[in-house]
Amino acid sequence: MPEYTKPDQDPEILLDEQTPETQLPPKTSLWDLAVVFAKLGAIAFGGPAAHVAQIDLEVVQNRRWLSREKLLDMLSISNLIPGPNSTELAIHVGLEQAGWQGAIVSGACFIIPAMLLVWGLAAIYVEYQTVPAVGWLLYGVKPVIIAIIAQALWKLGKSALKNIPTWSAGILVVILYFLKINEIALMLGAGVAVSLVRNLSKRNSQSLSIFLFPFSFFPLGAIAAETHPKTWTAVFLSFLKIGSVLYGGGYVLLAFVQQEFVDRTHWLTSQQLLDAVAIGQFTPGPLFTTATFIGYLVAGNLGAIAGTIGIFLPAFILVPVINPFVSQLRKSPWTGGFLDGVNAASIGLMAAVAWELGRETLIDIWTIVVAIASLAILLKFPKFNSAWLVIVGAAIGWLLKFSQF
Repeated sequence: MPEYTKPDQDPEILLDEQTPETQLPPKTSLWDLAVVFAKLGAIAFGGPAAHVAQIDLEVVQNRRWLSREKLLDMLSISNLIPGPNSTELAIHVGLEQAGWQGAIVSGACFIIPAMLLVWGLAAIYVEYQTVPAVGWLLYGVKPVIIAIIAQALWKLGKSALKNIPTWSAGILVVILYFLKINEIALMLGAGVAVSLVRNLSKRNSQSLSIFLFPFSFFPLGAIAAETHPKTWTAVFLSFLKIGSVLYGGGYVLLAFVQQEFVDRTHWLTSQQLLDAVAIGQFTPGPLFTTATFIGYLVAGNLGAIAGTIGIFLPAFILVPVINPFVSQLRKSPWTGGFLDGVNAASIGLMAAVAWELGRETLIDIWTIVVAIASLAILLKFPKFNSAWLVIVGAAIGWLLKFSQF
């Protein structure tokens, strides 16, 4: 069961981190969901870890639509099914707040801004076989993203790492991650370990509930034909297959796309693939909009639409199937302990990714200063809109790259 803070603790912390769900707003309008997730889709740079951080800031901290524990449980479930984790989290939030219509609105609004931007860049790329230089923007924006992830780790970590077993699981996950252990195995292992420690130590006699293991409802492994015509339907089926079996989120997408579009179908060259992934990394919103870019390269405008729908469609099907079980899983002492372990593992994985991104991003005094200043602002003013930091970071990058500093 969740551990609530004592009455004599800071009431803001009590409300912010441990608010019972009965005190949260019961409904959210479709318009509010559309506005929030369209904004996030337009300014959420930095990949899944940063997306989770910004969803937490908007949904939990600023609007209090959900408790942080509920959001963490949704994140854990998203991590255990195929597809783009941050987009699935957006769909979960919409489903929780406004039913199936909310799920469609929140997911689509999170995807569409990035899709349109990537689509436009793909058209430029096809025309000129290059993309305008964006190094100045990334130079200033990336340190801000590191700060956003660090703030998320601080806030989510206080909810997820609440006792010795969860702390131990989180630390062990970080160590094993750098030993190249599979992320899904780490999350499942942490969940089982924490559940066993908690329940066996209490000598709980209840039977072990069925754990949620990774699965896919889409056995499309052999869907492609021997010949590989460049049609929008072929693009759709290829990305539908990838979206149905891809675990690990956007960071693992490169390997799947390499195998499908370079090695098997030969629709892309390795350089085109790298350019596509670079565009997906640079633009805001889900990294899976790389499918939009590739779809356009292969089959034009219809290919861009087909690739986007194909890779995201499984998430819109899987999330509503899984979402009703989130609260039930939390009620059981065994599955509740399992989710606590998976939550701790998710924090550990976010920390490991943040470390890797930080090593690549904080390369000189200017990037370090931008990151520290951004983190200080976010911690001092928790409701500060991170979109402004992203804009300021881009402006600083421009000034530093094109000045005499």
